[in-house]
Amino acid sequence: MTPLPFARPELGAAEQQAAARALASGWITQGPEVAAFEREFAAFVGAPYACAVSSATAALHLALRAAGVGPHDEVITVSHSFIATANVIRYCGACPVFVDVERWTGNMDPSLIERVLTPKTRAILCVHQLGLPCDLAAIGAIARRAGVPLIEDAACAVGSEIFVDGGWERIGRPHSDIACFSFHPRKLVTTGDGGMLTTRNAEWDARFRLWRQHGMSVPDTVRHGSPTVIFESYPVLGYNYRMTDLQAAVGREQLKRLPALLEDRRRRAERYNAIFSDVPGVVLPAAVAWARTNWQSYRLGLPDGIDQREIMQRLLDDGVPTRRGVMCAHREPSYGDSDWSCGAGPGACGCGPEHCDRLRESERAQDRTILLPLYPGMTDEEQDRVARALARAVTTREFVDS
Repeated sequence: MTPLPFARPELGAAEQQAAARALASGWITQGPEVAAFEREFAAFVGAPYACAVSSATAALHLALRAAGVGPHDEVITVSHSFIATANVIRYCGACPVFVDVERWTGNMDPSLIERVLTPKTRAILCVHQLGLPCDLAAIGAIARRAGVPLIEDAACAVGSEIFVDGGWERIGRPHSDIACFSFHPRKLVTTGDGGMLTTRNAEWDARFRLWRQHGMSVPDTVRHGSPTVIFESYPVLGYNYRMTDLQAAVGREQLKRLPALLEDRRRRAERYNAIFSDVPGVVLPAAVAWARTNWQSYRLGLPDGIDQREIMQRLLDDGVPTRRGVMCAHREPSYGDSDWSCGAGPGACGCGPEHCDRLRESERAQDRTILLPLYPGMTDEEQDRVARALARAVTTREFVDS
């Protein structure tokens, strides 16, 4: 049986023509297409400023730099996220302080934040896991009381919304100090790879633009367009975090597709919910009244006693690829006792790469959930095939953990 895709970007003639337009212009690195993509993205989410970069990891790194995070500082975040969320904190020489997540949403538990605040806390980095917005109202209030910046890892959340003051507003408006997005191929909007920072802080936006281009005092667009000779300087340490015009041209077309993609994914997710409501023991994705997810991924909780790896293998044997629940950084070999804390201090509560009681829900979410195929153009028949394969897998007792 032909395997289904797990995910698939929606790319077509419009994106091909956009890339060809950039090639024909002769300007293929960061240039006018990037500037246009930034304006259009800012308008879409309702942000005063948007700065395009090479990846969401680059965006998060620059966000932490703008927040003043440096060596020996602490940043409160979650372990239950792609490892880049924790890695960027260490890029700054700081320590990630992990708090646990809510069982049903997989997002940062606001009730756990204040107990790990210390004089070393420089920022809070929250994550909109799999596109479901976290409780920005509660987390933002804590950040304001503590006097520290709040940064959103919105890598998965383009098009997601929260209800604010009687109306729906898109993630990235921003509702914090900085929001960071990803344009990886598994995201709803892709540029092959790439990222975006949105903020209301004009000074920080200017810093992002300086840092992303090696700290160069004069952008290429200005130097190449000048009627007089300009010598650039490099007043600060910067990075090669630029997005290319080829990528941005594709991103502009992808952004036009986004409303239709959101509608389709929400319809598909609702259909999955209806189908799986009849499968004994599985746990449907969480829903909250004040948030609308973009359904970047569809996460399903497994029945008790079911072995995650065996279920995934059984589905793969049926041509249905899956992914395990979102990883936990603290379980990875690169995060030893000296590289992170759960607020009690490294090792103080038995923390380590293998287990941390204070991150129990994070570990449960990784071990007891799977992500199912969801992609543009998915048909009812393909969803039914996923459902049949899952039902067979969870009801076959030979795959039940002893």
